[in-house]
Amino acid sequence: MLCRRMSTATLTSKGQITIPADVRRRLSLAAGDKVIFVELEGGGYKLAPVNLPITALKGIVPKPDREVSLQDMEEAIIAGAVERSKRR
Repeated sequence: MLCRRMSTATLTSKGQITIPADVRRRLSLAAGDKVIFVELEGGGYKLAPVNLPITALKGIVPKPDREVSLQDMEEAIIAGAVERSKRR
């Protein structure tokens, strides 16, 4: 991931930060807007406004080691549902 700009913020004793004005402008954030923190490989995080389209998060989640077919996904969903029902 390329780093083009860097801004800093200070964490308060209440666990709050103020997002720097230049970052708020670039993300089109206003008071009351929600943001998400997406964990990246290597331990870093990406902050993104909730109002962004899902395509803006492209590349954050690594590609699987192998291709997964629809049948594989359906079988995994069924297996998970069966496992969950056993715990009840």
